[in-house]
Formats: sequence, structure tokens, C-alpha cells
Amino acid sequence: MTLLTKPEEIYRALIEATAYGTRQIIEAFESAGVPVNHLIAAGGIAEKDPMTMQIYADVCKRPIHISGSPQSGALGSAIFGIAAADPKRTGYDNVHQIAHKLGKLKDVVYQPILKNSTIYDSLFAEYQQLHDYFGKDGNQVMKRLKKIKMQYK
Repeated sequence: MTLLTKPEEIYRALIEATAYGTRQIIEAFESAGVPVNHLIAAGGIAEKDPMTMQIYADVCKRPIHISGSPQSGALGSAIFGIAAADPKRTGYDNVHQIAHKLGKLKDVVYQPILKNSTIYDSLFAEYQQLHDYFGKDGNQVMKRLKKIKMQYK
């Protein structure tokens, strides 16, 4: 960032940073033996911001599907509520059956763009170095800054 950095460049950098964090989490799951087979986005950003969704697909190098419900949290709660009820009353034996019946996806799928993903791979490598440097005790600067903040609060 310099004095010439534009607001829209800062905004995009913030989106990319959150996408890198998401990729970091996905890779941590997979390195621990937990496969991540699908990415489904829900909520306002997923519904209204195609640029952000495309960046996430490019950074994570995976297709991103969009939830068919504008109230995914409420729908999920309802699904688990049904699952908690007596199967004789609901007609469903498990949460998977209910989710399959009630859960929907939109036809919108953000596919990673190879050219973009290749560039993001290089940038993600830099992100990982900084993540480890500032976040895994490679450097205590963040702890020192937090201490100074608390001292003068």
C-alpha cells in the first residue's frame, strides 16, 4: 500500500485476504484428512456480489455454488428441528434426508478461472509466509503491538 493506492484496490485486497484465509482453512482440513468436497456460499454477499464470489472461486480453486435459500440459517435450524422430532411423525429417518428434500441450490456456480487461479497461487504463497511470520510466533510484533494498545487504552 502506498499513498497512491486507491480505495477500490484496498477493498479488493480485503476481499482477497478473506479468500486466502478461507483457502488456508480448506487446506488445513484437507491436510488433517478431512476432505472438502463442496463449497456453498449463502447470504447477502453470495447473493449480491459476483466479483467476490469469483475471487473466492479463483483463490480456492474450486467451484462455488450459491444457496437457494435467502435464509439459509433459518432453513438449517428448521431442518435440524425436524430431525429432532419423531421420525414416525415427520416421515424422515435422518437429517440428510431432510436436507436433501428441503435444501436447494441456485443455478449459479462460480467456476475458477485458470489464469486467475495461477496468479492467486503465487500470491497465496506470499500470504502463507506472512501468515506464519505474524501468526505462528515467527515474529512477536503483533503481540507487542497488542500490548502497547492495552497499555495506552
